[in-house]
Formats: sequence, C-alpha cells, structure tokens
Amino acid sequence: MSSGLRRGEIYRVRQPQHDDPKKSRCFAVVSRQDLLDSKANRILCAPINTSGVGLSTEVQVGVDEGLKHDSVINCDQITRLEKSMLTDYIGALSLAKLKHLRSALVVAFDIDDDGDADILDLT
Repeated sequence: MSSGLRRGEIYRVRQPQHDDPKKSRCFAVVSRQDLLDSKANRILCAPINTSGVGLSTEVQVGVDEGLKHDSVINCDQITRLEKSMLTDYIGALSLAKLKHLRSALVVAFDIDDDGDADILDLT
C-alpha cells in the first residue's frame, strides 16, 4: 500500500498545530519510506522556517525546492503529522539535499554513525 508520499517532499500544511501562530507552514517529510508506504496515519516531518542560525541540524532550501524564498528545514523540531494533512505539494529535495537532510537528522538525534560504538552510553 503506497501513500504516494516520498521522503524529502515538501508540503504546505494549513493550520499545522493548535499553538502555531501561522495559518500555514511548510514541512519536509522525513519518515523512512517503509513507514510512508504503511497503513500508519501519522508520519514524521520537519518544519521549514524562513530563517536559520547556521546549525548543523538545518538544511538550506529555497526556490529550487519549490519555495518562494530561501529557508531552512529545522531538524531539531521534528513533529508528527497526519498523512491526510499533506495535500498541498510544493516540491522535493534533490539527492544532494536528501544527503544533507540525513546528516542533519543524524546530528539532531545524536546518532553515532560508527557501527562499533556503544549502543547505550549512560556516562
């Protein structure tokens, strides 16, 4: 069962959160493809902000991705959204931007890419 959604796609969402001051906000889909293709109702997305501060958890995006101006995907603010909210397609990330997104997510979740590293370090 495919929802048609793909990781790296950007959607404008109307009334994204109850406490969000904006009437609409763009989000980048960050869930893995298996989840997107499943019967799950909610997926992980990262909000897109009009400005960033140069963090390694931000991915620069703009007109090449279908946006009106330069912005950043903020991987420190991952949220769950209903698939049904993602109807206003804006654009998609290139392969190079998808690699940046992956790197930003690794930093945001403090994931050690070293397969030999301890799984859980409580020190």
